Amino acid sequence: MEPGAGRQRALLRQVLGWRVAAAVAWSVLLLPVCTAAFVVLSGLDPFHPVSWISNSFNDLYTSYIIFCILLMSVVILVVSIFNAEFYAVVPSIPCSRIALIGKIIHPQQVIHSVVHAVMGMLVAWCAAVMTKGKFQFLAVPCTPSESLDDAAPQMCLNEYHLFFLLSGAFMGYSYSLLYLINNMNYLPFPIIQQYKYLRFRRSLPLLIKHSCVESLYFVRNFCATYYFFGYIPKVWISTTMDLHIDSKLHPLDTLTGLLDISLFYHAWLCGVFLLITWYIAWLLFKIYATETHHFPVQPTFAEEPDLCLPRILNSNPPLIIKFLALQDLMLLSQYSPVRRQEVFSLSQPGGHPHNWAAISRECLNLLSDLTQRLITQQEAAAANGRAKQPAGELKIPLQTPVCSLLSGAVAKEGMSFQSQRSNIIPRASMSSMVKSSLISLKASPGSDVGSPFSSPALNGKMGILDLKSPWHGSAQSPHVMRRGPKLWTSVTDLHMNGSHHESFPELSAAKAGHEAVQPRFIYTWLQNKQEQIKTFLSKRVLIMYFFSKHPEASIQAVFADTQMHIWALEGLSHLVAASFTEDQFGVVQTTLPAILNTLLTLQEVVDRHFKLPHVSSKPPRVSGSLVDTSYKTLRFALRASLKTALYRITAVFGEHLNAVQVSTEHKKRLQQFLEYKE
Repeated sequence: MEPGAGRQRALLRQVLGWRVAAAVAWSVLLLPVCTAAFVVLSGLDPFHPVSWISNSFNDLYTSYIIFCILLMSVVILVVSIFNAEFYAVVPSIPCSRIALIGKIIHPQQVIHSVVHAVMGMLVAWCAAVMTKGKFQFLAVPCTPSESLDDAAPQMCLNEYHLFFLLSGAFMGYSYSLLYLINNMNYLPFPIIQQYKYLRFRRSLPLLIKHSCVESLYFVRNFCATYYFFGYIPKVWISTTMDLHIDSKLHPLDTLTGLLDISLFYHAWLCGVFLLITWYIAWLLFKIYATETHHFPVQPTFAEEPDLCLPRILNSNPPLIIKFLALQDLMLLSQYSPVRRQEVFSLSQPGGHPHNWAAISRECLNLLSDLTQRLITQQEAAAANGRAKQPAGELKIPLQTPVCSLLSGAVAKEGMSFQSQRSNIIPRASMSSMVKSSLISLKASPGSDVGSPFSSPALNGKMGILDLKSPWHGSAQSPHVMRRGPKLWTSVTDLHMNGSHHESFPELSAAKAGHEAVQPRFIYTWLQNKQEQIKTFLSKRVLIMYFFSKHPEASIQAVFADTQMHIWALEGLSHLVAASFTEDQFGVVQTTLPAILNTLLTLQEVVDRHFKLPHVSSKPPRVSGSLVDTSYKTLRFALRASLKTALYRITAVFGEHLNAVQVSTEHKKRLQQFLEYKE
């Protein structure tokens, strides 16, 4: 575990480290520009423009402005560190209100919110110092109204400065809350590759507009909060710091005090300054983190085998590395004939297509895992969202529909794919085409288990469909297929299997069987109690308001990581289409039946998904907002990419596909694609 984790950290540092450093550097370099704009706008005086501009530029060279820029650089560094720590390439989609509340009160999110509130207060303090005037200091000299004229002045609390500090903390916390709710940690990869400067320039006007509008809402919400609870921090700070309250001024926790245009303008400008600087750091990190990375197909040096594309795809790297590798595969399959030749090449010595075998195997595994996940979701939807099982039967499902952060692939257990399918999918509910195709998805003809790019876990996975396995064949009854792995072997089983090993004593076998009955009974009793509690709670309206799942959110959670499946589809289909003229050794032809079976089976499952109730067949209209919501339409992009991939292959191969060995149903579907009737 330790060497593998160390290699992953080194790989992540090598690929992502310079991107984070470059994003932080550019954010700090742009900070003086934002500060100069804030200083100019904070001293706004349209009736005396010459003095306004000259005073603003003179203030830029003062010591306190330079100190504020240095302090703001530290704030940007802290915010960028949290951006780099909390990013995700698969969005976390809560399916219910209670799940969203659980995310908000999660310890990591609490730390994120507290730190951003403190950073917001520091930004507000810098803004108050740079604004000068009545906002600059927390304690100001004042004279009590009941004293005489020659009385000594006292130190009073400057409520305007306190208002600024609290508004900064409120905006920092609100930013953190929206960061979680709107999935702003999600890194969307651009469909069209552009230069970083063009992406930043295109998003900058939208960033400024979004910051101005959002700051307006933040100030409105803070004014309402300060009106009801503003006296609490005011009294506490004045008591702690032994400061008086100037009775000559209107308190700000009243309507008269809050109806101050100057106060509202400067608080709004402070919010705009905070949001623009933070959003610039966030935007630059997104641009740099999603930039394409070139993974060599074959290692240039012997000491760099872990950096080549087949090894990255077949290992278990961090998700962002896997996404970048699949993105690179998609790009090389379309635009790089030289690198495609490396994919189709044979190893020397030996003459084995290790590169193609490793890449095609991983792409087929991804697509077959997605097929299995969708079938599981469809069966759960057909059973009204509940996976029903016979009472008293211990069944361990491989996967249930998830409504939280997907790790990028379905859980891969050490059992055969056929037995996994039998645990989840009733045979009567599957069409004959899906039945005949799912078994061949994992054991494709081009699977090169002995490849140097395959890990031990993958080798075990590819070899589990064994003809000697008791789960292989059609002789097993459905009840036997539903059972989990055997934990013991009786004497009868040993004789039936032809084992020559020494059998256990009969007393030990009887004792083991007696001990196995009790856990099964306890498990059944606990399940019945759980169902009774669910039935009781489902009749309570308030509880169902928080615990009921939103259908659209549940569907989005199933397709949350579909971006890498889309890249696998596009990369695989482009490589197959290019192999018609570029594959000199015919390495792709050995896996063409498995690829067609996988794509056609996935298309049937996706088509059945869009026929489910509560599933929209048209993508929602995505507004041009700064916050990306493209993950909500990934299922529609998958459907379009899948159909395009099949048309791409059939258009190139044409009638030659009639010689490919596929099932009768798949031949009919291929003929529809050949005739452009699909």
